[in-house]
Amino acid sequence: MRQTIHVSQRLAVSLCAFCLALAACADDSKDKPAAATQPPAAAAGGAKKAVTAETAASPLEFTMKDIDGKDVELGRYKGQVVILVNTASECGMTPQYKQLQEIYTKYKDKGLRICAFPANNFGGQEPGENPEIKEFCKSEYGVTFDLFSKVSVKGDDSCELYKYLTSKEKLGENGGPIPWNFTKFVVGREGKILQRFGPRTKPDDDGMIKLIERALAEK
Repeated sequence: MRQTIHVSQRLAVSLCAFCLALAACADDSKDKPAAATQPPAAAAGGAKKAVTAETAASPLEFTMKDIDGKDVELGRYKGQVVILVNTASECGMTPQYKQLQEIYTKYKDKGLRICAFPANNFGGQEPGENPEIKEFCKSEYGVTFDLFSKVSVKGDDSCELYKYLTSKEKLGENGGPIPWNFTKFVVGREGKILQRFGPRTKPDDDGMIKLIERALAEK
């Protein structure tokens, strides 16, 4: 009889301990927010809208891919003087790479940057792919300024940057269609187009150099 009582007491203690454990778990769950109430990670930010020719106020608002396919925000150049130029490897004006490199070497420490955008829009004079273009520029002309991935600068498939650069509405007399390879835009430290130079104007032209020097002198 005494043994039966002890067994009953042990069962009662075990049952009591089990009930206490269930109560503790219930209390813990009250302190933890339900998984469904957690905001999704994407809700915190929202996707960044792509800049278009219609929405841009400066060429430095665009993001372009460099010659190795990496995204480059052109805003990194703000505060510097920038030459934007469409290029080609098999053009009669291809030797302008040499003059571009020379003025870059001369003025880079004062804040000059050059962004070259290879394009095959004129006479099929840039048929190569990005690796070939990069190798050509470095081996033939020792280019150290910034090369970007091949783009279209004319027509319906023109990239957004060049839709902006050719917009008369945006740029007035500096806008209009790109006529050929090596059309050059000089951008001031504030990110605004200062002047456009045609393909036949060499990068070391006296007028272009004077403009670059005036722009570099502004702080």
